[in-house]
Amino acid sequence: MKKFILFTAMLVFSSAVSAQINIPYTHYRLQNGLNVILHEDHTTPTVSVNIWYHVGSGYEKPGRTGFAHLFEHLMFEGSKNVQEGEFDKLLEAAGGQNNGSTTEDRTNYYEDIPSNALELALFLESDRMGYLLDAMTPEKVNGQREVVKNERRQSYENRPYGLAWETIYKNLYPEGHPYSWPVIGSMADLDAASYEDVVEFFKTYYAPNNASLVIAGDIDPEETLKLVEKWFGEIPAGKPVPPLNPAAAVLNVNKFVTLEDRVQLPRIYMAWITPPRFSPGDAEMDLLANILAGGKNSRLYKRLVYDLQIAQDVSAFQSSSKLSSQFFIIATARAGHNLNEIKSVIEEEIEKLKSDNPTERELQRAVNQYEASFLRNLEKPGGFRGKANQLNEYFYYANNPDYANEDFNRYKALSPDDLKNAARVFLKKNGKVVLSIVPKGKTEMAADEHVEGK
Repeated sequence: MKKFILFTAMLVFSSAVSAQINIPYTHYRLQNGLNVILHEDHTTPTVSVNIWYHVGSGYEKPGRTGFAHLFEHLMFEGSKNVQEGEFDKLLEAAGGQNNGSTTEDRTNYYEDIPSNALELALFLESDRMGYLLDAMTPEKVNGQREVVKNERRQSYENRPYGLAWETIYKNLYPEGHPYSWPVIGSMADLDAASYEDVVEFFKTYYAPNNASLVIAGDIDPEETLKLVEKWFGEIPAGKPVPPLNPAAAVLNVNKFVTLEDRVQLPRIYMAWITPPRFSPGDAEMDLLANILAGGKNSRLYKRLVYDLQIAQDVSAFQSSSKLSSQFFIIATARAGHNLNEIKSVIEEEIEKLKSDNPTERELQRAVNQYEASFLRNLEKPGGFRGKANQLNEYFYYANNPDYANEDFNRYKALSPDDLKNAARVFLKKNGKVVLSIVPKGKTEMAADEHVEGK
């Protein structure tokens, strides 16, 4: 019986259009359901092994949050054939490096290694996929639970402005929505998690049929596939993971929230729910963010920082996710100024975008910056933003690793009128969260719902 199914075989092909982006790959699925995507690039004698588990904090249950991120720690605590501490030690001895990350939608791990150490990376990844529970103990879980709680104290409770994101998402989404809690989880949930809860989470989500493995770099695809089959082929499939299917989140009121913190300068966060990643409207919001605050020539930077000199900094971005995305504008006031002054200017600029098209020059500048950033990331196979990760990202979100051109064409096809319409639809006047973080005892510096821009 064949060990795998060949889905596609896209060999190196010349581009008919110079602007076309080509990331040739082959895609297989092992019998246990593991998706394997191989990309050959002999530019340097290096390889990136990049695995995505299709589980993030959004798959957790209310009251049991933080598990996906907790596993980002437990996966480095040893497995059946890899002693605790050996994962990094073996990779570093071979000249490799590795890392992992967790979002609401997925968890990923990668190893960037010399090409002659490929089998080592496959052995390490396969051992923790198939045999992590053989080495996991309540003591290890408790130890990493405390590490995560300390990480939470450092990044949330004890960091200036650290509670901003938790507060925004809690107010942006209804209670119980998969995006309504932070990726790191709550202290109470981390304390309440039993060893059995953690084991069950791993059994449910860390199976080969809920993962995709990309290997990009200096490889022989045929030999690499044999190695993948050797190390991953015997790991049994898990039960199918049902997709998340919550009711669409809609916010039709303004929520003004104020937090007092140990900070010197007040900061305002404005947030809207926007279309999911790769759906209509997502690219428009990316470009609108650039026009508003992408660089020193952007509208908000020029007005708030240069001309009026009432803000220390300003940024805007579309955070694209699977169920829905979020659009943020963030600005820190300069000393002596309050957040109502900044909010008024931001609202004025948003209303301008709704009434008048951005200029062609602004649109082209935003598209050019997106293209330049995109191409820079493709210069390397590994890391969090290299080609290996990009192939995994397209496979997971678009069900097509070869989505680069479709992705980029979303931006190139937009007109100034498209951006104006997106601003009208998604940057709702009544349908946002406005968070003010102010110095303790200075609540008068917070943004006020009743102070509006022109």
